[in-house]
Formats: sequence, C-alpha cells, structure tokens
Amino acid sequence: MRFSEIPGLEDKKNQLLTAVANNQVAHAQLFSGKSGGPALAMAVAYATYLNCQNRQGNDSCGECAACSKNSKLVHPDLHFVFPVSGTKDVKSEEAISEKFLPTRRNFLLQNPHGDLEAWSEAYGGENKQVNISKRESRGIIKGLSLKAFEGEYKIMIVWLPEYMHPTAANGILKILEEPPESTVFILVTYDYERLLSTITSRTQMVTIPSFDDESISQILSETHQVSVEKAATLAALADGDLNTAVKLANQSEDDNHDFFTRWMRSCFKRELPILVEMADHYHKTNKLAQRSLIKYALTILRESLICQNAPDINRVNGAVIEFSKKFSSTLNEEKLINISALLDEAYFHLERNGSPKMIFLDLSLQIAANIR
Repeated sequence: MRFSEIPGLEDKKNQLLTAVANNQVAHAQLFSGKSGGPALAMAVAYATYLNCQNRQGNDSCGECAACSKNSKLVHPDLHFVFPVSGTKDVKSEEAISEKFLPTRRNFLLQNPHGDLEAWSEAYGGENKQVNISKRESRGIIKGLSLKAFEGEYKIMIVWLPEYMHPTAANGILKILEEPPESTVFILVTYDYERLLSTITSRTQMVTIPSFDDESISQILSETHQVSVEKAATLAALADGDLNTAVKLANQSEDDNHDFFTRWMRSCFKRELPILVEMADHYHKTNKLAQRSLIKYALTILRESLICQNAPDINRVNGAVIEFSKKFSSTLNEEKLINISALLDEAYFHLERNGSPKMIFLDLSLQIAANIR
C-alpha cells in the first residue's frame, strides 16, 4: 500500500511526509478515524514510506526491495496486532494475531478498508467476542525486543486498540512510552473514546478524515464497475464509509429503499401485523444487511433534515431525494431528530449482538409512537 493508492487526503499525507523529512517521526502515533475510512490504509502506506530505500518527495518508490515486501505485507520489520477470537480450529485462550497472520495479510490485500465485521467473517470468528488478549502484549514486547532486520524502522501496527484487554493495554505501557531505538508504534482506532487514557497520553494523535464523496465514487467506479451516476448516489448514502458504499452496491440500494419505504408506511399507519412480519424477515437477513438498513435509514433522515433546512446541499438524487422530500414534509424537525436517535440506539444494540427481531420491532413501535 502506497499513498498514491489512497484517493484524496492530500493535506494529511503531506503532514506525514513532512514529519519524516524533518526527522520528527514520533515513536508512538494514534491514527484516529472511522470504520470504513482510510485510517488503516494510511498507516500501512506510512509504514511503507518509512522503510522505503528510495523515498520520493510525495510517496514511497514502489520498486525497491522494501517496497516490494511491504506490497505483500511480508516485510520482516512490519508487525501487525489485531482483534481475534476463538474459532473451530483455534481455542479462545490460544487466539492471538500470529495464528491468523496469513489470513490477515490476504484480507488486507483484498480489502484494505475492511471493518471488524468483515474481518471476523474472513477468519471464521463470526458471532464471537473479539479482543487483543494479555498473551498478545507479551508477543508485542518479544517481537520488538530485537533490532530492525532490514529496514530503518521496526514498525508495529495495532489495529483497533480499543479491543485490547485492560491487562494487555497496561502490559505494553512501558514499551509504548520507551520503545527500543528506531521502533514506531502506529495504533489505528475507530473509537477513540473507548481507549484508556494511559494509552492516549503516550501517543501522538493523527486524525484521519473519512473519504469524501468524490473519493468513494471514484473507488466504486474504478474498482467495482459501478456507473458514475449510481456511484455518486451511493457515495452520498455511505457518508464517508467505503464499506457501506460497497455493500450498497453489492446488495442493491433499491432493496434497502423499498424495504425502508414500506417500513415507514407501516409505522405511519400503525400496521402492527405487518411490522411483526417485517421484524421476522429482518431477523432472517444477515448482519451486513441488518446494519446496512439502519445506516440507510439514518441517511434518509439526514437528507430529510437537509430538505427542511438547506435543500441546496442535498447529496442524493433520484428516488432517494424524492422520498426524502416527502418524508420531510410529513415530519417536523424534532420528530426527525428523535427518530434518528432511536436508529442510533438500535444500531448500538445490533453491534452488541442483541436480538435483531426484538430490536427491529421495538424500534418500529417507538418510531410509530414518535410519528403519532
């Protein structure tokens, strides 16, 4: 992964490049971004640049031996730690990053912006609680105790440190604060607020913005063969989350739109038997579809609020914008905000493995109550 492979974010790339040029590489950095954004890809591109043997002014060369190895994520001085869980082949107490490293490399090469849910599916840990265990902290200390093999820096990328067990987090504090010479920690978080203050106080914050609509549209068009017009609509619906955009492209946003309009119509009319039936259907869909629908609903609510207050900056078109206009004319601003809060809460419970049927039905009844 190189900086040139990540669309946009030129200011942030220049910030990182300038730090290297001025010999101001912090030994512990916290890349804070959002799920579906470029935070992890930026961390890998930065690591590639740090050990490039022929650095260019704006990127790694992509041709030297170090770049070649980093392009395959097999450079001996690039280490990865990430959340895992037990699987049918690995006991929970033995689940550490090292056992899943080949799978992780393949996953990253195919999906550098993949989220935790997609990663859990890739290694076979679906529906299991992931973490970075205490044993992992011992591996971090051991792995960084030696000097760099080939590169100028020994680099440790810790993906989602918010899932680090408190014992593991406390176990790496000393090496995080006083690492061996030429060692760089890059922690990539999607939920900064969940991190221990002892971790954040020892790292230099680097805020990585989400993708803008133009970047997501470009990726969808070039990588996923989505038409330019459809890509622009999906980019607006995804709101900076590339994973959501890809899911919408693969599962068809029309499915979400049709289900959402029928759902809201039933909430308006308080058609309880239909809402129960829809809850059953929702329960049978996979997790990706369940969360995708909630995100789609939040997008519609946001666009409806924009229709009421600043219609000139709506980001969608076609059937989505037409429905948003009708929806916004039916509900006032207070009700739209209240329903958005209910959707946020439902998404929170879905992420924590609550019953989709109960969550959806309870959400439907509360939306119906707010409408009335």
